Amino acid sequence: MSLNENKLIIAILIGAIAGIICGWFFGPVMASVAWIGDLFLDALKMMIVPLIIAAVISGVTSLGDIRKLGKVGGITLLYYASTTALAVLIGLFVVNLIQPGVGVGEATTGLSDQISNRADTGFVDIIRSLISPNIISAAANMQLLPLIVFCLIFAAALTTIGDKNITIIRFFDGLNEVMMKLVIWVMTFAPIGIFALIAGKIGNAGGGQAVKQELLAVGSYCFTVILGLSIHFIVLFIILILFTNKGRDYLLKLLRALVTAFGTASSSATLPLTMECAIEAGIDKRSVKFVLPIGATINMDGTALYESVAVMFIAQAYGYSMGIGEQTIIFITATLAAIGAAGIPQAGLVTMLIVLDAVGLPAEGIGLILAVDWFLDRFRTTVNVWGDSVGAAVIESYLPKEQS
Repeated sequence: MSLNENKLIIAILIGAIAGIICGWFFGPVMASVAWIGDLFLDALKMMIVPLIIAAVISGVTSLGDIRKLGKVGGITLLYYASTTALAVLIGLFVVNLIQPGVGVGEATTGLSDQISNRADTGFVDIIRSLISPNIISAAANMQLLPLIVFCLIFAAALTTIGDKNITIIRFFDGLNEVMMKLVIWVMTFAPIGIFALIAGKIGNAGGGQAVKQELLAVGSYCFTVILGLSIHFIVLFIILILFTNKGRDYLLKLLRALVTAFGTASSSATLPLTMECAIEAGIDKRSVKFVLPIGATINMDGTALYESVAVMFIAQAYGYSMGIGEQTIIFITATLAAIGAAGIPQAGLVTMLIVLDAVGLPAEGIGLILAVDWFLDRFRTTVNVWGDSVGAAVIESYLPKEQS
């Protein structure tokens, strides 16, 4: 790790810690700096669409034969589905062990309008979200899944037209390099941006005392979620060691992306930095450009684990007994819902409605966890990004040899 990278990681960590301290002690006063964090987040989001378009098309065309895309794509989806299912199992294990919802009671704060308006979202809606009738509109609304599907199909078609594709491929390769350079520039302001994001969020929540009361109210639930996410983080690290020749050094290389994921609570916004860190860690650019954009959209290990714990917590709080049959339904629906959560506003909470409905629990139960969702969102996003990063390293070994 270079000296500049070390300096940036230290600066980001100092910014995050300072944000927590200032938000905690100065409370609502720090809400006035939230706009700085939003500006930083918007700068990252500004690069997502052109970066995804360039990276996916460049990554797919670099694979050469379109038949190789199917093999690599299948392995990628298998990895993502397997780790997501594993995350749900870990979530169910810890929530059954600790039982955080017992004795909590049914008092809720109600659903926000955004969530209530999506209460009728189902699997059919998620499947339909794969295709957009207007790809420009999808890009404008940050609906990344249909954008990625279009780019995959476009790139696949591009590989079938012979030498006519050379100029187009060079254009997207060049665009990808330019976007990565922009990422480096924007990350110069990461320490200030992450400080403002965290301080502003805690300030808007009412400061340290208000946050403390929220955490104490459902402290056991928060502990259960964080414990489950920590276990899954370690499991992913073990997968990294078993299936690749990487380990601690790779984790250190990804620290900038993981800390940024914690600060922004957005896998998509962190994607540009995740790609940069993975490339600097020595991952094949083809794997980075193909695996990470897809992972940031459909691979939600942290979200899947969070949903399984949250649904069981709500069931325990309402006094519902969840047997093997009901927990099997939670396992299946939480896995599928997390994979299909992309492109939906407030994805984790919206898809949780599907899981609640599947086991007959009231949607109002989400009100029990709304107060701390913003806090836990940072931890599950960090695990999401780590899962994507491990995936890029694992899939790298299955890539076809580059043509000379």
